[in-house]
Amino acid sequence: MTASLGHTCVLLAFALALWGIAAPVLHARTGDERFHASARYAIAGQFLFVTAAAGALIYALVATDFSIRYVAFNTTRATPVYYRVTGLWGALEGSLLLWEWILIIFSALVAWCYRARMREFMPWVLMVFSIVSAFFLAVIAFASNPFEPLSPVPADGRGLNPLLEDANMLSHPPLLYTGFVGLTVPFAFAIAALIRGRLDQSWIVATRRWTITAWFFLTLGNIVGAWWSYHVLGWGGYWAWDPVENAAFMPWLPATAFLHSVQVQERRGMLKTWNLLLIIIAFSLTIFGTFLTRSGVLSSIHAFSSGPVGFYFLAVLAFVLISSLGLLAWRSDQLRGQPELDSVVSRESAFVLNNVVFVSALFTIFLGTVFPLLSEAVAGVQVSVGAPYFNAVTAPLFLLLVFLMGVGPLIAWRRASWDNLKRNFTWPVVASLAVAAGLFAGGIRSFFSLLGFTLCAFTVWTMVCDTWLSLRARRRQAGEGPLRGFATLVRRNQRRYGGFVVHLGVVLVVLGIAGSMAYSIEREATLSVGETLTAGPYRVSFEGLRGSQQPTHYRVEGAFQVSRNGHELGRLSPALKFFPIQDSPIGRAVFYSSLKEDVYLILSGFSEVGQNRATLKVLIRPLVLWIWLGGVVMALGTLLAILPMGPARRKEA
Repeated sequence: MTASLGHTCVLLAFALALWGIAAPVLHARTGDERFHASARYAIAGQFLFVTAAAGALIYALVATDFSIRYVAFNTTRATPVYYRVTGLWGALEGSLLLWEWILIIFSALVAWCYRARMREFMPWVLMVFSIVSAFFLAVIAFASNPFEPLSPVPADGRGLNPLLEDANMLSHPPLLYTGFVGLTVPFAFAIAALIRGRLDQSWIVATRRWTITAWFFLTLGNIVGAWWSYHVLGWGGYWAWDPVENAAFMPWLPATAFLHSVQVQERRGMLKTWNLLLIIIAFSLTIFGTFLTRSGVLSSIHAFSSGPVGFYFLAVLAFVLISSLGLLAWRSDQLRGQPELDSVVSRESAFVLNNVVFVSALFTIFLGTVFPLLSEAVAGVQVSVGAPYFNAVTAPLFLLLVFLMGVGPLIAWRRASWDNLKRNFTWPVVASLAVAAGLFAGGIRSFFSLLGFTLCAFTVWTMVCDTWLSLRARRRQAGEGPLRGFATLVRRNQRRYGGFVVHLGVVLVVLGIAGSMAYSIEREATLSVGETLTAGPYRVSFEGLRGSQQPTHYRVEGAFQVSRNGHELGRLSPALKFFPIQDSPIGRAVFYSSLKEDVYLILSGFSEVGQNRATLKVLIRPLVLWIWLGGVVMALGTLLAILPMGPARRKEA
């Protein structure tokens, strides 16, 4: 019954999506407003039916309805209820339904918010939503059905992939999917602008908050994914340049470049073609990323599902690129004649260089990700591109971006004068050089680490100096004190100061990466009870092993007392988890975290529990906590930029 209900809802939503594609065309040809209205109703109907389908699958997972194949393969009777719910996105079929559900929620919100505005754009915007929705619904209905029945009905299910039994499973996939799907909104408006020939900044202004919101979720999704990798996979790292990680990161790069370059279009009317191209690339990369992660064409620890859907995603990717670029070529005459750069030393130039760096990083990461696929397809040779390649090519580019973060917001538009450069950059340069000298004197000798710390200091000092100069101006003009003046500045310039906070978060992330990559310590030893392993200033004493039966697995954990320079920090208990469906155990790493460094314990192996011998790996990872703090600061800065506070923001909304 549940399976039939869910699949029927998907089919009905698919029929409405087809009507949602046809109605705007009929409206354009006949001018009949009823077709326009019916396109909105088609979106509303899809929302109701897809929500019902998602609800049906969640109900089946919670109720352990093993007559549905997807439920039997992704849950068990012993699985806690919250992991049963997360089973919705634990494998291919359910994750596609989640994607479609988020897409249609975005579509319904856009249709509702613009029901009386942007009437020239909306029929085509809704048509793009319905095209994307129809594709996913067709895949769900006919190629990857989450409601496929199973007979005979098993007594119990197989359960989730053990790596997914983690609290982050509640947040990481939905955050990432929301970021991916959110990029459909600016893409739909960009296509509508191309169809209508309205290529000014109106589509950018209309979608600014939607784009920042998508970027917000995409950023959080990647940060939480790195956190999941750090504390679940048990290897002591957070980013391995795995193809699936790259697939999630690549759309973030053009989206970030887009958020910077639209400021140039808004201010100077430049980069119209470039901005359209960036959002087309960003949206296309979300489809490409889904192809990589859901087609089974690559091997990855993050590739939790595969199925016969790769061809469909490649086909729709080709359709998106051909149709979008075709529209862009069709409107090329209207995109000519834009203003040119007045000077190389200007904010426009900084933003253009910023875009060049982002796209260069995207190209190198894309090349490294797809090269193994191309090599195997063309030459039949299996090769892999590892972290050393990605670190070598991206580290200089990202350091250049940190430098541009300091320069871009403060340099003048059109043509920077000598006075502008002297006023804004003299003290930041002096202060950052002083920081570099202090770090060198303190023993920092790694070139890239020293350069990274210095550039981070430069960026922070530029923000501090700019804020101080603005506060001084507020005191002169309005007699306001520091706190009141700062509140006025933030209220009147939310976007600018929100960007500053985001940049501060990026600085924290860069500091964490630079510190943890250059100054880590690793030690490993097999210990008996009472023996001690020393790593840097830490001493780790083994106290014994303990086994316990958990709801879905058997766990063996070791007890280790950790001290630093003689000061007791407490007991840490890394473990190995043995799942019935898994041939090898799953590790559970544990760590003690501080602003200075993490001490990270991995139980690599053990003797019989009664013999109490364990093999332990200890990792010292400096500044890792700053990465997670940076992610939080970036999120707060994004919220500051998009939440309506001042009168200008209310007008914009």
